[in-house]
Amino acid sequence: MTARILVVDDIPANVKLLEARLLAEYFDVLTAENGFECLDIVSKVSVDVILLDIMMPGMDGFEVCERLKANPKTSHIPVVMVTALDQPADRVRGLRAGADDFLTKPVNDMQLMARVKSLVRLKMLSDELRLRAETARTIGTDMSAPRDDELANILLVDGRANSQERIARALKPVADITAMNDPQAAIFEAAEGSYDLIIVNSNFEDYDPLRLCSQIRSLERSRFIPILLVVDAGGEAMVVRALELGVNDYILRPIDPNELLVRALTQFRRKRYNDRLRESVNQTIELAVTDPLTGLNNRRYLDKHLKLLFDRAIARGRTLSVCITDIDRFKSVNDTYGHDAGDEVLKEFAARIRSTVRGADLACRFGGEEFVVVMPDTPPETAAAVAERLRYVVENQPFLLRQSGTSLSITASLGICSTVHGVASAEDLLRQADRALYEAKHGGRNRVVAAAA
Repeated sequence: MTARILVVDDIPANVKLLEARLLAEYFDVLTAENGFECLDIVSKVSVDVILLDIMMPGMDGFEVCERLKANPKTSHIPVVMVTALDQPADRVRGLRAGADDFLTKPVNDMQLMARVKSLVRLKMLSDELRLRAETARTIGTDMSAPRDDELANILLVDGRANSQERIARALKPVADITAMNDPQAAIFEAAEGSYDLIIVNSNFEDYDPLRLCSQIRSLERSRFIPILLVVDAGGEAMVVRALELGVNDYILRPIDPNELLVRALTQFRRKRYNDRLRESVNQTIELAVTDPLTGLNNRRYLDKHLKLLFDRAIARGRTLSVCITDIDRFKSVNDTYGHDAGDEVLKEFAARIRSTVRGADLACRFGGEEFVVVMPDTPPETAAAVAERLRYVVENQPFLLRQSGTSLSITASLGICSTVHGVASAEDLLRQADRALYEAKHGGRNRVVAAAA
């Protein structure tokens, strides 16, 4: 794993020491000797992690961190404060400023590398989501900021009742706590519940807490839930291994309630932000394959999946049928009542398709007033029955224009073709169904015509 690390410290010897350690791990290293230089660098260059000293002249590390986190262009960059300050109040102040972690000088090499690599992994994931979410913004998908005022849900896995009580009391103002002392049961609870954070206390006498963290991380439904590990002071080896396994954060015993609260809030905000990014990405994918007017799949989706379904049908010796339907005299609707009325008809027509086809069928808007229904494992006679049912529900219930209150009598023509007709490809299947539709149109409309065998 490689990344660009910015080291910010006003003492050259400290800079050189950290730079040498990072270069030995093949990181790209940039350096700055004060806060102003740090802000200037990140405004011009992409940086993956910032190692930031606190005690600097002109602008201390707390102010630098606050400025970084207040700027939307740099707020996503992880910040680790590297300092001689080791009091809980200093850590809380740094975490409130937006720092992701604290490392106390002299820095332990293993802990430094584990924390840097962990934050690089998290940033790479976030960067990928942010890049895709930018596409969502350009096509109009909502990317409103997640709300931070809602109570979070925390799963606390702790082997001792007294520590459960202390942790729950500290977090009660910001979260609902589900406390468990059985690690195996907690794995199922993590997968079945909806949690914003899982806190694992390493005080089990007969269970490896890292095993629990690993199992939570490996499950699909709990993979993205942040994990905070509670570790005894001096447990650096466990911390290093935990970060390598994907644990997001840790806190040392004895627990400072204020530090625990701030670390939990940081994880809530990050999870909600990443959840929002993932939601935006999913919306973008959906928009790419969905017709925005009717909500049916679009031509792009049809072109890809029809070939897959055709190849699968041929390989398994199953029958695949396709129906193409076209609204009769649709142009006259637009010409007489306007395009808004035409859109209403198209949406209602799509709704009737959805109500008619079966769960396994694929309904798509082909373009204009043409729609396609792909029917896997469907012989010609069944496809004809589905098509006739659709024709009937279109003809026998008027289309109501809500704005004007006008009722329109609409009919549709349909053409069907199945793989039993000796078609050579998905394109040929669609082409022959289209020819059958042409015959239905020229044969008087409002009818179903099957391709010749």
